[in-house]
Order: sequence, then C-alpha cells, then structure tokens
Amino acid sequence: MKHRISCLLLLLLITSFPAFTQGRQQNWVQLFNGRDLGNWDSYLGIPRDTAGKKIGDTPIGLNNDKLNVFTVIKQGGENVIRVSGECIGGISTRAEYENYHLQLQFKWGSWLQKGRKKKDSGLLYHSVGEQGADSGAWMRSQEFQIEEGDCGDYWGCAGAMADVPASKRSEKEYVFDPAGTTLTFSAKSPQGRHCIKRGDGEKAFGEWNTLDLYCYGDTSIHVVNGKVVMVLYHNSQQEKDQVLPLTKGKIQLQSEGAEVFYKDVKLQSINKLPEALLKN
Repeated sequence: MKHRISCLLLLLLITSFPAFTQGRQQNWVQLFNGRDLGNWDSYLGIPRDTAGKKIGDTPIGLNNDKLNVFTVIKQGGENVIRVSGECIGGISTRAEYENYHLQLQFKWGSWLQKGRKKKDSGLLYHSVGEQGADSGAWMRSQEFQIEEGDCGDYWGCAGAMADVPASKRSEKEYVFDPAGTTLTFSAKSPQGRHCIKRGDGEKAFGEWNTLDLYCYGDTSIHVVNGKVVMVLYHNSQQEKDQVLPLTKGKIQLQSEGAEVFYKDVKLQSINKLPEALLKN
C-alpha cells in the first residue's frame, strides 16, 4: 500500500512539474493585447508622398494617426499589428522597462516606398526623451534593426551609443565579431553609429520571424530566429558633454517606408543574461 501511494505521489510530481516550470517560464507581459493599440502612443513625422518627398514641414505629431499608419487587422485568423510605412514614425509603449527579455514576431508586407531598395522597420529600445528626436520621427534609443537582409544590425538613435566587439569590413563598415576589438559606436565616434550584425537569420518573404531582445544592466543581445547576431556593452547616451547610462526606457516599433506586420509582442523580467547566448 505504501509502495502504491509513493508511486502515485511520484507520478503526480512528474506530471505537475512541467506545468509548474512552464507557467513560470511564460510569465509574460503582453505589450500588444491582441485587440487594439490602446496601450501604445503613436508619433508621426512630416508626411511624404509615395516617392518619399516631404509634404510640408510640420510633423503630424503625437496620437494623431489620421493616415491609419498603425492599425490592428485580422490575418490568418488572428489579430496582428499592421504598419503601412506610408509616413515615418512609430508607436511606443507608455511604460518604461529594464532588465527584460522581449520577444515579438514580424513579417513583411507588399508595399515599399518608391526609390527604396529594401523593406525597413525597427525595434527601438531604451527609448527616452522627446518624440521625433531622431530624423523627426523617433525618440533617443538603441535600434534592433529590422530590414531585409540586415535584421539585427545596431544603430544608435539621437545620441544613443554602445560598445561592440567588431571587425572592420571596409573603410566605413564594421561587423559584430566576438573576437574583434571593442569599439564605441556613436554619432561622434570614428566608427559612426552603425554596426552590422553577424550572419543572417532572417526567413524568406512571407514567413514570420521571431526576434528576441535581452537587456540586463548595460548589456543587450539581439537574436534573430534563435541566432545571436549582435551583443552590445555599456549602453549609454551622449547628453551634451556627458556620457550617461542608457539602461531602461520605452519600446518603439518603427514605420519607415515599408509595410510590415507584428504580433505576439511580449516581455518578461530577467535577473541575468542567459550564459549560453553570451557564449554563442
């Protein structure tokens, strides 16, 4: 009888343990509620025609998306965020976040602004300060580039900067290289504010891609479909003559001349970076 009870208890533990651990691993904050964009702010820059030429000189501004650049539509039986790309700008969370793992899925639409060679968007994180500070459209932030063939690149926006191990590919191009020399990428550095990702993890047109962003302390990691393509150290910002930390802020999704769809935008707190990702 005792043996039978022990077996039953063991079976109960075995069957309940995966559910318990799975529940803990899925402790996500849903940034996109699956219904609308009620918990996001929108900001749009100066409107442009189909060829990208500015129409006037006044930004559309905050929460005035009269062009329906950012909408929620039904696709494949689920609600997704559609970004038309017809005006540069972005949507941003109203809350700031730090020390987190963010995950989202994206895929490209069909429309591309005349004159552009690649579809373009971006995941901007540690976003702080004024709307429209970068190119009249985005806040100061670190960019996890979302662009055809360039997913995972780093750009420092409006004074954001970081240290990245990199190797020189050409006179003006640097590629993330864990064995390379650690260089500072900023608008004022000789290297500039752009570092190219390592490898290519993007899927074919029409497929959903999964992006994972890990931020802890002043380090961040860009992962494209399970592949580590960029690691940034000493995330910081140039404020006049001072270099200050940049380790928390809002999350932005860009509109930049191309149609793109987003879904499953979620975030969970972490208390360290996954060691396996740093080793890779």
